[in-house]
Amino acid sequence: MQARWYFDFISPFSYLHWQKIRPLAEAGRVEPVPIVFGAVLAALQIRGPAEIPRKREFIYRQAVWQARRDGTAIAFPPQHPFNPLPALRLCVAAGATPAAIGTLFDAIWREGRLPDSAAALAGEGAALGIADVAGAIADPAVKDALRANTDAALAAGVFGVPTLAIGEDLFWGNDSHELMLAVLDDPGLLREGPLAGVAVLPVGVERAR
Repeated sequence: MQARWYFDFISPFSYLHWQKIRPLAEAGRVEPVPIVFGAVLAALQIRGPAEIPRKREFIYRQAVWQARRDGTAIAFPPQHPFNPLPALRLCVAAGATPAAIGTLFDAIWREGRLPDSAAALAGEGAALGIADVAGAIADPAVKDALRANTDAALAAGVFGVPTLAIGEDLFWGNDSHELMLAVLDDPGLLREGPLAGVAVLPVGVERAR
């Protein structure tokens, strides 16, 4: 069964989950797919967690706590949210390989550097064999590929990052990793019993918009 891991470098939880999902990507069990989370939010007409002041404060603390719990080093970049497009496009230009993804995540979330320009990513580009970072991230084919990834995520129903799509089923967030592993090992887990029942629970009341 196809499993795709949708992520954006803007998300600290994508960075934290990458530490767990990387071995599956390297083994070919999961395909990492960089997407533009901001475009997903715009398409769904919802606000991101960092756009709600008190929620922003909470998720930053939660990310630091999860990193400490998981034994993962984390250093926030000097500002957040930031423009993730240069990093996402460089990732696509480098083939979205585990090495490329890891290099970029580490620069942003382990070293705490802002990845919002070609100049800022020159070192990462060189490490990935891309000397002309500005040219790579301006390549129309790279931009189209990132756009296609994001469209595919929306078509799959993705609403947040990181999200692992296993067939038609979506699993969101760093803390869903154990459930992801269980379903990867047994896709039928969601087709019977309480896990199947909650998926068809009727809506009782809908909030006026």
